[in-house]
Amino acid sequence: MRKPIVVVGSVNLDLVGCMDRIPAVGETVTGSRFELFHGGKGANQAVAAARLRYPVSMVAKVGDDQFGVRLRQGLRSAGVDVRAVRVAKRISSGVALISTDTRGQNSIVVIPGANGKLLPTDLENSVSVLRSAGIILTQLEIPWETVECLAALAQRFDIPLMLDPAPARPIPDDLIQKITFLTPNETETSVICGIRTKDLSPSTAPEIARTLLGRGLQNVVIKMGSRGAYAATSVDSGAFVPAFKVAAVDSTAAGDAFNGGLAVALMKGQSFLTAIRFGSAVAALSVTRMGAQPSMPSAREVNRFLKSGVRASLGHAVPDTELASSVEH
Repeated sequence: MRKPIVVVGSVNLDLVGCMDRIPAVGETVTGSRFELFHGGKGANQAVAAARLRYPVSMVAKVGDDQFGVRLRQGLRSAGVDVRAVRVAKRISSGVALISTDTRGQNSIVVIPGANGKLLPTDLENSVSVLRSAGIILTQLEIPWETVECLAALAQRFDIPLMLDPAPARPIPDDLIQKITFLTPNETETSVICGIRTKDLSPSTAPEIARTLLGRGLQNVVIKMGSRGAYAATSVDSGAFVPAFKVAAVDSTAAGDAFNGGLAVALMKGQSFLTAIRFGSAVAALSVTRMGAQPSMPSAREVNRFLKSGVRASLGHAVPDTELASSVEH
């Protein structure tokens, strides 16, 4: 029996406004469309993995409102085990206010609601779920103390932990050293490493990755959007994995799609670079559709996409044999 992916994180209802361009500070623009989608970085990653037909359980909290009922049912319908998704009393569910433009770029305001009530005691109450995991995924849309507690539990149970460090904030070394896979984007990398975002590029990524690994990190994937991703491990030299060329419609949850796909591929025993290429394909397909969870592709769609001969934006991907995964199967 396959060990499940367990996601500990946020569950939100996304209120999405579509417009020609995202307004500047103090500016009002007229939008073209309004949509409601199920979101939250944790829930997005759980649904991404479930759509790829891999067993997924989620540890989370929703509010005791109609949004909470809707969000929990949405996860269940996607194939996520929601027995550890509990209801916080007298508080609203998490909400994200999202503006997206015609180029697929977005601006997001997150109101945590019940996500802010996911506490270390909830992890202790869900310890049987956590112990069952083959890998644990988490993000930073839940309280910091909960992330620290989760990292300690993952280390104690000897379960790989994948951290998507969003929203961006500095990560202390004592937490870095408990992380098996760190997957920051450009903004998050700059905050964690104390550099300017414009100083991160495919040419500088290897040095930045070495700096992170030097702090005790095991594996890192620096996500650079359409420029691809740079991957490095503590035991092998790094390598660059190009992004796929697609027509972007909405980039919301692309990073979550990547993480869900990466986790599934690793759990299926793929090499680190093959898993990153698979995650990149999941992310590429997700940006061609509107919404967070509705944009997550199926396993059949991803496999068809990978077989279609679509070229990566910077040429062919590097050989799959150069980096080994540190997830044991």
